[in-house]
Amino acid sequence: MNISYSEVNYDIIAKTCNCKETGKKVTYSFVDSSHGLCMDKKDIILSEIQACERLLKYTTEEKDKSVLENEIAQLKLTLDLLQ
Repeated sequence: MNISYSEVNYDIIAKTCNCKETGKKVTYSFVDSSHGLCMDKKDIILSEIQACERLLKYTTEEKDKSVLENEIAQLKLTLDLLQ
């Protein structure tokens, strides 16, 4: 059995992008990890919230900040509904 450990401490990376239909939106990329198959819905949503909060720290554009804040609010609401 070969297990590789990544130096990355998080499972999901968030990015903002332009969409023709809806304007700006948040997209997510899964970081390759050995425990990726064991994540349930709550773990994924928590990782998405953490990824958005990390991206929000480094964002300078107001449009991106508002999109990220809205995304975080929606994810927290979804997490509350799952519990």
